Amino acid sequence: MTKTNDFIFKALMIVAWIIFVALCIEAGALVVNFIFSIFNPSIVGDLYQKLDLSRLYQQSQMVFYGMFGFVLFIALLKAYLFYVVISLLHKFDLAKPFSSFVSKQIFQISYITFSIGIFSYIARQTTKDLSIQGYALQDLNQFWVDSQTHIVMAAIIYIIAVIFKKGIELQNENDLTV
Repeated sequence: MTKTNDFIFKALMIVAWIIFVALCIEAGALVVNFIFSIFNPSIVGDLYQKLDLSRLYQQSQMVFYGMFGFVLFIALLKAYLFYVVISLLHKFDLAKPFSSFVSKQIFQISYITFSIGIFSYIARQTTKDLSIQGYALQDLNQFWVDSQTHIVMAAIIYIIAVIFKKGIELQNENDLTV
């Protein structure tokens, strides 16, 4: 492994950690806001990222908790995705990249990414349908604007995972022949 590759790999690991910490802070803040909104509904007007859902809460508490549940679930999935990426990066060996652990982690990353995309799409469509019915949901669109991107990215990652799986099979065959 060259010094350039080692440097880039370590820089990517640092970036992944920064993203992971940021996503954990966002998910944690949303969880705390959700819990506080259950016990003290007056804070619904001043949630994380200056999110004001007081009008939605007044219209329907059930819709409020359902849509906030979507926001929470997607935020937690994004944090978990980067947890899996970090665990992959820590155990990844550039000298011998084709291992069963790497293959499993890449498959898992594709599944999580696909889940984020699907849940974001469902939330976006639900938001659109509820907005037609008169619910105030415009502030929530920021949480699922990238649903198609996640679905396409999941497909690409899945293809990479299949290639890695085939690489492992070829590597194992090669090890047995020698």
